[in-house]
Amino acid sequence: MKPTWRKSSYSSDAGGSCVEVANLIRTHARVAVRDSKLPSGPALALPPEAFTAFVTYVRT
Repeated sequence: MKPTWRKSSYSSDAGGSCVEVANLIRTHARVAVRDSKLPSGPALALPPEAFTAFVTYVRT
């Protein structure tokens, strides 16, 4: 089953910085993060706690 990627609400369709996330249930509850401009490129697979820490850091 392929992950369902969601673009960040802070990303625009005009290019620039675009981030997408997907929940990876099959990989023991990981959150994947990738650059939407490179959908076939690499993705980070983070434990939920690390993803939460990342989002908290980015917001501040």
